[in-house]
Amino acid sequence: MTRLTAQDFPQELLELYDYYAHGRITKREFLDRAGSFAVGGLTAAGILVSLSPNYALAQQVQPTDPDILPEYITYPSPNGHGEVRGYLVLPVEADGPVPGVVVVHENRGLNPYIEDVARRLAKAGFVALAPDGLTSVGGYPGDDEKGRELQQQVDPAKLMNDFFAAVEFLMADDRVGKVGITGFCYGGGVANAAAVAFPELGAAVPFYGRQPKAEDVPRIQAPLLLHYAGLDERINEGWPAYEAALKAAGKTYEAYIYPGVNHGFHNDTTPRYDEAAAKLAWERTIDWFNRYLAAG
Repeated sequence: MTRLTAQDFPQELLELYDYYAHGRITKREFLDRAGSFAVGGLTAAGILVSLSPNYALAQQVQPTDPDILPEYITYPSPNGHGEVRGYLVLPVEADGPVPGVVVVHENRGLNPYIEDVARRLAKAGFVALAPDGLTSVGGYPGDDEKGRELQQQVDPAKLMNDFFAAVEFLMADDRVGKVGITGFCYGGGVANAAAVAFPELGAAVPFYGRQPKAEDVPRIQAPLLLHYAGLDERINEGWPAYEAALKAAGKTYEAYIYPGVNHGFHNDTTPRYDEAAAKLAWERTIDWFNRYLAAG
């Protein structure tokens, strides 16, 4: 199966898909406007299919990998929806408490890409918990488009608390040492918000996530590693104010803007994936968690 890349599409079309993927335009609006682009003879519907996630293209760590133990669990969320289903992955080799990482999905539920990210973390020696924010509406439906529609129906405050409850769940687990968080797109915003909400958080690594308010930054104690896509104007416009607030408050952080790549560049199931940037960002992420969660 041939993997298409961002270079196969006009940048304007990639930006149009980003608007659709984040609910800023409807599917019909996307199709109407995509029809004006010439992409290998594809129809507008074919363009949408080509840009959408294809989970057959990528699975870096198999669920049957002998180094990990994956299972689905339910954990309590008293300030959210009561209970949340999550994908918990443990490393087989563990000596004493193991550092833990909450993995927060994009705006479409716990899809196979996010489950794979959780397995990658476990393969690297961390306990990983990836919640399904769609639990209250029946869970990830197996289709990203439907998942996106469902997530728009979930109460946003309760949804945030469902992810915060995952942090608390790992912190209370005797098998788990220091706890960190990572997230992608919507989940990157949750990772930033968790850093504000939990002064005891060990580390946070948001990928192209919405930034917190500048006045909330002094509450952050967790070391932050922030990944941004160079072409992601929508998210990047909030970075200068965030950076200024982090500097003014004397916070520990590193930030990287990966040139020439699109929002979602880490997601290896879509053409927006950029292999070089994704690998470098992931290496930096594992190094960051090893430095601030595993050490000491």
